[in-house]
Amino acid sequence: MKRLQFKWRYLYLWFVFIILYAPIVFLIVYSFSQGSTMTNFHGFTWAHYQELFADSRLIAIFLDTLLVAFLSSIIATAVGALGALGINNVTRPLTKNTLLSLNNILMVSPDVIIGASFLIFFTALKIPLGFGSVLLSHIAFSIPIVVLMVLPKIQEMSTSLLDAAADLGANNWQLLSQVVIPYIMPGIFSGFFMALTYSLDDFAVTFFVTGNGFSTLSVEIYSRARQGINLEINALSGLMFLMALVLVVGYYFINQYSSRHRRAATRGRRK
Repeated sequence: MKRLQFKWRYLYLWFVFIILYAPIVFLIVYSFSQGSTMTNFHGFTWAHYQELFADSRLIAIFLDTLLVAFLSSIIATAVGALGALGINNVTRPLTKNTLLSLNNILMVSPDVIIGASFLIFFTALKIPLGFGSVLLSHIAFSIPIVVLMVLPKIQEMSTSLLDAAADLGANNWQLLSQVVIPYIMPGIFSGFFMALTYSLDDFAVTFFVTGNGFSTLSVEIYSRARQGINLEINALSGLMFLMALVLVVGYYFINQYSSRHRRAATRGRRK
């Protein structure tokens, strides 16, 4: 009976993965089709990828999207990590819960509401819509993600580590830079990669705060898709999926390296 349940469990997992990845595989396969539609596969070709790399506008938008994602992720990671440290140091439960609730507002609010709010905010302050407005918006909605990823690692850290370092003469800066940050680094990396992927993927908020002359990939793909099917978009989707896969694999190896380093350090202290 147990073996039968075990097999059904794996069958369900395979079904879920097929549902999730079948549309992606479908897009990537037709990016190599010689035809111009996704009704039939007309033979293998690299023509759509050549068109993609020859499209200077799309390449410029791709680079702008990467720049916004990296800058917003770096800034949001720094602010979010410090915010998580600050929330963890709050002693009053009511104040801490209030801060966590305020932090989670951007996580649970609909993207349309957030985008409209940012649009009204930038319009009221007469901030021109473009690169700056998109960057500020991405930083704002990425900070709560970083806080949620870093805070559990901070809560896992034993206060005895800080007490031992303080007894050895470490000041506040040394406690932060040599004890706290190395310990919570896996959470910081997780927050950075989550913020990066969230920024690359965002459409609704970005759609509201982009101005004339600036766009991101999600907005550009939406605009082109409304004009009809273009297999150049399939080629771009394939490259984006490959980049996301590289990020995930890179994060996995970084996490594994950090885990091995911590285990080796723990064994060294025990000896």
